[in-house]
Amino acid sequence: MNLVSAIHRDIFRIISNSAKKIRQDCYVVGGYVRDFLLGKNLSQDLDILTIGEGIKLAKEVSKHIKPTPRINIFKRFGTAMLEFDNQKIEFVGSRKESYHLYSRNPIIDFGTLQDDQNRRDFTINALAISLNKNNYGKLFDPFGGVLDLRKKILRNPLNSDITYSDDPLRMMRAIRFATQLQFIIDKSSFKSIQRNKNRISIVSIERITEEFNKILLSKRPSIGLFLLSKCGLLSIILPELVLLQGIEEKNGYKHKDNFYHTLQVVDNISQEKNNSIWLRWVALLHDIGKPYTKKFLPKIGWSFHAHELVGSKMSSNIFKRLKLPKGKYIKYVKKIIQNSYRPVSLIEHNSSDSAIRRLLFDMGEYMEDLIKLCIADITTKNIEKRNKYKKNFFLLMERMKKLEEKDRIQKWKPPISGNDIMNAFHINPCKEIGIIKNFIKESILDGKISNEFSPAYFLMLKKGKELGLKKIIKN
Repeated sequence: MNLVSAIHRDIFRIISNSAKKIRQDCYVVGGYVRDFLLGKNLSQDLDILTIGEGIKLAKEVSKHIKPTPRINIFKRFGTAMLEFDNQKIEFVGSRKESYHLYSRNPIIDFGTLQDDQNRRDFTINALAISLNKNNYGKLFDPFGGVLDLRKKILRNPLNSDITYSDDPLRMMRAIRFATQLQFIIDKSSFKSIQRNKNRISIVSIERITEEFNKILLSKRPSIGLFLLSKCGLLSIILPELVLLQGIEEKNGYKHKDNFYHTLQVVDNISQEKNNSIWLRWVALLHDIGKPYTKKFLPKIGWSFHAHELVGSKMSSNIFKRLKLPKGKYIKYVKKIIQNSYRPVSLIEHNSSDSAIRRLLFDMGEYMEDLIKLCIADITTKNIEKRNKYKKNFFLLMERMKKLEEKDRIQKWKPPISGNDIMNAFHINPCKEIGIIKNFIKESILDGKISNEFSPAYFLMLKKGKELGLKKIIKN
């Protein structure tokens, strides 16, 4: 069985020769082995395990690569990384670990290959391929990882309670791998996650969020979100989402389960190409204001009035708590959530061009992603209704396109500047300038004039005259 891909054959030969020279056995471990056996596209990044000093092997390997690669050394962890040709190779010495109760940072000692495999989180990640001369290419699989790959099962090599209690981040990794690979978590392993869920409190929020984002970036995030809910971790990480669960019925009226609706919206968004993590966060949080705005109206049913505004404000606190990026990212998320119902309102009523222009103006560069959310938000199982809603959105997009081509609203640039106004009336900066500019903007949005200099200029003169300003005529 050839476990060496053509992509990495040359670098594996260099590593093998270097390891022999310094008399340290070495193995390929981690994602490369797993993905190779799964027949997936192989990453350029490699993890090399050596029975000895990882830094020593990295330095030896670097001598035989031209041009000489950059080497990053992490003495605290005894690891080193080589970077060259868009490739990263990490070298680590084999080790065994022990843990304190209130820390996921292990006490590390030198160990054997078996010690290192024992400490792995899952059997499918405990696989190793030898790069040693005497057994080059041999697969070491002490826990039946290959069989688990075939069965599509995530299983811990050793006692699950110890695995998750020692390093609770492994609970998030279990759900992340189950989502990315679309594997089933072994029953006893999943029950252990349920028992140990509160141990997640000793993990830094940054590491938790990193794993959560990887779940969101998968092809079907709903797999991981459902598992997080089922095991109880979601109640700790994102309780606002858990509150969406459930259906309430009153006087024959009931609303949909907004949690499962949200999972479907996130999956719908994830089918789109080139969607950023932030649009997925929008989809995830777009309904979180509903539990706080839910009201029952006799003869009408359930109402969630202004849930978009409430949800938009809540998203700021969530980003702060999870230590997600601020600035333009939270601005983007808040703005789309806050305006998420406006396109729906436009297609439900006989909307005017003015209303569409104002939405284009308010959303600017976010307009396209807002429409993507609205289409992803269509989760009805009634095919006729679903097609009708989508058709209405496409018709709205056509109207938007025509208005944007005519009036250039999204990338707004006033046809009349403050300098134009000051020169026309021979005035210094004052409040009247702002009044005139706003009047021209509103007139364009209302469709009274086109977004061009000439009609805007004449409107400026008219409004200036109303404000008591006089046009200066130059000789």
